[in-house]
Amino acid sequence: MSSSSGDEGDLDLYAILGVDKSASPNDIKKAYRKLALIHHPDKVPEDQRPEAEVKFKAIAQAYEILSDEEKREMYDVHGMAAFDPSRGGGHGAHGANMDDIFAAMFGMGGMGGMGGMPRRPKRSPDEEQPYKVTLEELYKGKTVKFAAEKQIVCRQCKGTGAKENVKPNKCERCKGRGLVEAYQSIGPNMARQVVIPCDHCSGSGMHYKEKDRCKKCKGKRTCKETKALELYIPPGSMQGDRIVLEGEADQLPDQAPGDLIFHLVEEPHDVFTRIGHDLSADINVALIEALSGFSRVVVKHLDGRGIHINHPRGKVLRPGDVLKVPGEGMPVKKSDVKGDLYLVVKIEFPEDGWLQDDSQYDALAKLLPPPAKPIEAEEVDDVEYESGADIQEMGAHQGDPRYGNDWEDDDDDDEGAGPQCATQ
Repeated sequence: MSSSSGDEGDLDLYAILGVDKSASPNDIKKAYRKLALIHHPDKVPEDQRPEAEVKFKAIAQAYEILSDEEKREMYDVHGMAAFDPSRGGGHGAHGANMDDIFAAMFGMGGMGGMGGMPRRPKRSPDEEQPYKVTLEELYKGKTVKFAAEKQIVCRQCKGTGAKENVKPNKCERCKGRGLVEAYQSIGPNMARQVVIPCDHCSGSGMHYKEKDRCKKCKGKRTCKETKALELYIPPGSMQGDRIVLEGEADQLPDQAPGDLIFHLVEEPHDVFTRIGHDLSADINVALIEALSGFSRVVVKHLDGRGIHINHPRGKVLRPGDVLKVPGEGMPVKKSDVKGDLYLVVKIEFPEDGWLQDDSQYDALAKLLPPPAKPIEAEEVDDVEYESGADIQEMGAHQGDPRYGNDWEDDDDDDEGAGPQCATQ
């Protein structure tokens, strides 16, 4: 069997791209990009377009085969016969979609891509927005009914923008493409080229005289409509969950409508803190309760229930102790399971001067455990002190990087930083 370019009359794909048969995939890709830009039909004068279209299609066909390892091997062995069903081939490279090839390489349409423009999407963009919810609403679930104003395809002209039986004219601004190129700012002195719907023809590619435009939409092809919608938030939903109303975004002609998407934003709560399916809350316990036990409601839950705790005598509660109540956290969506509730103990000490005389202090001293043994030292200083000091002020304004954990921040800032080039 012949191993070069197949039977006589076959195309020499390597010659079309101007590369050797030993060319690497990267060499083939570079050659294709260069030639495709030169011979693209929209890059040449009008009178040269027919010839350019033929060259461009041959270049794209050559690249479609040689860039695929399996197809390239078949071509090297059998030539173009490997892709011709009438000659026993079955891979149909002749039917390759040039738009898809060119879009993959350059991010734009090819021959059928409206002159270098991306092809119109088949679906309108989704619309996303935040929706604030309280922790109570996330615990119990919520159904919200609201009226949404949206764009819909004009029912009178069915999205054409014109009166019935009116012949359209090609839009001069976008040349019938419905899309135009524009520049979008992405930073100081920086911009990128984007493609947007033509504002002259509302993206239709056709332009109508004012007298020929649809009376209802005024040629804009869409109209505003207010629609009643319902948003359901299941019990146990979490921060960042997406509630999707399918097909409820603005409608655009010739496109399926996108979705209306709400991102849940959990508002801070005065009592509870949530992490995952678990909840935590501080409970205030009097000193007498911490020492001698109690039986009472310690917190009101998100659904209004009181959470009752029996803490026995003999088990002393200390500041910062945590009591775990299984199954009293947040619901887990689509199940009967709930997380846990963590109660953080805050001891309420009595006010200064709560005992009236020395006899009461003596009586209290007899009830409480004795103090620890005194610390012995060879030299003892009797010092003055200030009460109510703030430990956060320790080391302030003294130049020590450990103040406020600044040293940790410095490590974080340096992480991943490589050598920096000096400014010339």
